[in-house]
Amino acid sequence: MEIKKIIGNVTEFFNEYVAPVHKITSVEESENNGWKLTVEVIEEKEYMKKYAKDEMLGVYDVSLNKEKEVTSYKRRDIRYRSAINQEV
Repeated sequence: MEIKKIIGNVTEFFNEYVAPVHKITSVEESENNGWKLTVEVIEEKEYMKKYAKDEMLGVYDVSLNKEKEVTSYKRRDIRYRSAINQEV
């Protein structure tokens, strides 16, 4: 149930401050007893629809403390939604 709470906290944070979460692709415990997540969101949805372009997907690294509160986030990548993910 711990991961469920972490995902809920991150989703709530992103919905309020960044953009609605499209997908959470990883959840890992970090070395400092906190958590690291990788979150994908749809960027500039209306603009892309207007010009009949593929949606842009932002990939964010998110850190949480041991109380499961978001302490930082950073956009690591932005790509077309249809592009193949190059991560291994």
